[in-house]
Amino acid sequence: MRVLITGNMGYVGPVVARHLRAQRPEATLHGFDNAYFAHCLTGAPVLPERYLDEQIHGDVRDMSLDLRGYDAVVQLAAISNDPMGNRFQDVTLDINQNTTISLARAAAAAGVKNFVFASSCSVYGIADGPPRKESDPLNPITAYAKSKIGSEQALASIDTGMTITCLRFATACGMSDRLRLDLVLNDFVACALTRRQISVLSDGTPWRPLIDVADMARAIDWAIDRPADNGGRFLTVNAGSDDRNYQVKDLADAVASRVPGTAVSINTSAPVDSRSYKVDFGLYRSLAPRHQPRVSLDQSITNLVDGLKRMNFKDAEFRSSDLIRLKVLQDHMETARINDRLQWT
Repeated sequence: MRVLITGNMGYVGPVVARHLRAQRPEATLHGFDNAYFAHCLTGAPVLPERYLDEQIHGDVRDMSLDLRGYDAVVQLAAISNDPMGNRFQDVTLDINQNTTISLARAAAAAGVKNFVFASSCSVYGIADGPPRKESDPLNPITAYAKSKIGSEQALASIDTGMTITCLRFATACGMSDRLRLDLVLNDFVACALTRRQISVLSDGTPWRPLIDVADMARAIDWAIDRPADNGGRFLTVNAGSDDRNYQVKDLADAVASRVPGTAVSINTSAPVDSRSYKVDFGLYRSLAPRHQPRVSLDQSITNLVDGLKRMNFKDAEFRSSDLIRLKVLQDHMETARINDRLQWT
């Protein structure tokens, strides 16, 4: 089996590469990435790309790679969170949506059997009431979420025999060889370790579903050779587990209980956070029973604590460091390494 992973040198990609190599030792794994975050290693004793057969460098917006011979393409390349999406709205649309569509069309034309798109549960946006199913109304409120919906809709319209899976992932968390601390649980753990203080900027009531990066890799492993008769030729599915829908205040308390001496403060007078949603993962549970999430919230926290301690992590000002993706891009721009279209100069 030959698999191409685009955007593999970010937060999720290293974990996906390691998992696929372990589960499919005979597979040929290639990565394609423009290396914005290649230097953002977090305690990795060796480069994560060692699990690949080849690492290709380039911009997915200009990718001319011949896709013939690949069995699956995994599209992870994206401007990957709300602050980045808001700062680079046009680029977010171009990379997250337009490139995804052109890549899928090229894959279909080349005879690729499976295309996997990393979508997001953030498409539900403001969603009061019961957990959201795939058929429920969408309410994306950020450029990032809107680009994911635009991609899903365009992928559904591609006339092809290729099996397409859009994995609407819960909010990512957990340890990686290229860790991000601009994610809610990861941020809370970093605050606990460096400050013994977690400040919840909202009133703590918003709901978030979580999924560990290791479980994201399990979902991708399922999707890269999912047969069309298991969910349909085109499938959009929430990827996560029902028991990992949490209120933000509960996440803060869970971290504080794991890091002794940590205090939690909640801004009870804060305006209501516009992003709050619970998600129903029943469809994923029925379609992928052998690839269900295994990493509990406590284990995700433990893995983060242990990983950061191995790094001798003590930076209380980490929100201005290379562990924040927007800060990395801003530093690249300030030093003229990339332009305002996020292209290498």
